[in-house]
Amino acid sequence: MSIDNVCRYLSEQYPESFATWLLGRTPADVKDLKTELSVEPVRADCIILLNPQEEILHLEFQVAPVSIPPMPIRMLDYYAKLRRQYSFYPIEQVVIYLKETTANAVFIEQFTDTNTVHTSVPFAFGSKTPLLC
Repeated sequence: MSIDNVCRYLSEQYPESFATWLLGRTPADVKDLKTELSVEPVRADCIILLNPQEEILHLEFQVAPVSIPPMPIRMLDYYAKLRRQYSFYPIEQVVIYLKETTANAVFIEQFTDTNTVHTSVPFAFGSKTPLLC
């Protein structure tokens, strides 16, 4: 049995001990979740390689202000897949909302979770800047 399998086994058998050790606090309740994560194919709306900057620009066009899963989670999923495929390029992500709305989700200009950032742009809300020049 390899060392990573031993560690997996131990973490499944003693999840509270691992959580306490790694987080520095004892959780009130611990539940072991299944370790197989679903891998669903996703299709990005637009992925552009910018030269000479050697950077990827990822665009998502969104009509509905709310989505399932929420847009920040979707963008995180896209980011992980882009990073896996194009690991040598920096990635800039933008969500462009195409319909006017008062939904709070659209006005979150930036989602940051640890080291992942994407930006939202409410495009159709009276913008005077032309999309294509």
